Amino acid sequence: MLDPKICQKARLSRDPRFDGKFFTAVKTTGIFCRTICPVYPPKEQNVVYFSSAIECANAGFRPCLRCRPDSAPNSPAWKGVNATLDRAITLINQGALQESSLEQLADRLGISDRYLRQLFNKHLGMSPKSYALYQQCMFAKQLLQQTKLPITHVALASGFDSVRRFNDCFKSQLKLTPSKMRKSGEEKSNSISLKMYYRPPFDWTRMQAILAGRAVENLEWCDEQSYGRTFVWLGCTGSFTAVHDDDKNLFQVKIELGEVKYLKAVVNNIKRLLDVDVDLQAVEQDLKQCLPRDFPFNSGVRIPGIWNMFEAGVRAILGQQISVAAARNLVSTLVSSLGEKIGHNYLFPTAESIVKSELDFLKIPGSRKQTLRNLAQHYVSHENPSDVDQWLQLKGIGPWTVDYAQLRGLSEPDIFLAGDLGVKKALGNSFDDIDLEHASPWRSYLTFQLWSQL
Repeated sequence: MLDPKICQKARLSRDPRFDGKFFTAVKTTGIFCRTICPVYPPKEQNVVYFSSAIECANAGFRPCLRCRPDSAPNSPAWKGVNATLDRAITLINQGALQESSLEQLADRLGISDRYLRQLFNKHLGMSPKSYALYQQCMFAKQLLQQTKLPITHVALASGFDSVRRFNDCFKSQLKLTPSKMRKSGEEKSNSISLKMYYRPPFDWTRMQAILAGRAVENLEWCDEQSYGRTFVWLGCTGSFTAVHDDDKNLFQVKIELGEVKYLKAVVNNIKRLLDVDVDLQAVEQDLKQCLPRDFPFNSGVRIPGIWNMFEAGVRAILGQQISVAAARNLVSTLVSSLGEKIGHNYLFPTAESIVKSELDFLKIPGSRKQTLRNLAQHYVSHENPSDVDQWLQLKGIGPWTVDYAQLRGLSEPDIFLAGDLGVKKALGNSFDDIDLEHASPWRSYLTFQLWSQL
């Protein structure tokens, strides 16, 4: 439960550390805001506090157009403690209810659709479908405010099948029509610029160094303030460039995408790759308690992702027992040899292209080439190829390769590479001084924290 006295002090201070922790709804205007909203603060008797933006919307309040509460960093507390609910929310955010029915989602979670509805009503006060529609509308709102896409394209990108359905749902959820929400004119283009906010601290210099050191020529590009790459999503090709703005705690991201209907899923994956949604203050508070007191903790260390699990697996295989530079050169050779050309750049090779190739251009042992083909064949022939339990059955793939692929290809937060040479070197004789159990579920951040010491 929120303490109104603490919330009052926090909102009046406009301290950014409270951003996303709770939201302030104003009864006299029907609007809800972030704690950092620049408007003159309302009187205390006219406000009510909520722990999430969804609760505000469910209570009938609409988002402020100045502070944009939809862009506030996510507060993990509102998701509840139930792991099934947490996974359901993640899948819905990825578009599960746009691609399948509620019954199919429930089957995927291993529960009944009735129980799934009960979980949402208990923890969020709304049904799964209402939650999904609200998320679609909030994403559409972001596109309307930050891009010049036509409203018909915004509707499609947000997962709506028709403009009429989009207009009705948008007005019902946000009390405004899409045309009124729009601040600028329309422009027919599949080039979109968006702002991706994060809650500090964020050690961009360290993340940039990791990305730059592993950047594959003509697939990725990276300088002191930006990172970008080409990608494929469900057969649709595209590229993005994310420019870091430390003063505003955000990335300005420009996306080129062939099919705008995949935009939301692509945006979510870019957010994962840059690790912008994590509440790093809470993570670091836990990690510091499990490390020795004299440990030289580096604040702001996050998980730099790789576009997908398959690419992460290929990179992990090619990087076994060699230097980072040597691994990067091998991946570059693979990309230039088998990757499809897109403009002046290349896409990462498909599993099909690797299966069909003898890989003679790679100067690696024949057993490692076969391991690459084993993984590629697995992706070609299996319906759920990212199941890591099945990976371990492939010859040449062991626990380290699987863990690394999950760490960077899925951004799993609780992967600790205990057998990694870099981790062992960073720990030295202090391994027994670390409370790994207490570090859970943030052991991936512990892994990168230890790597940052090298």
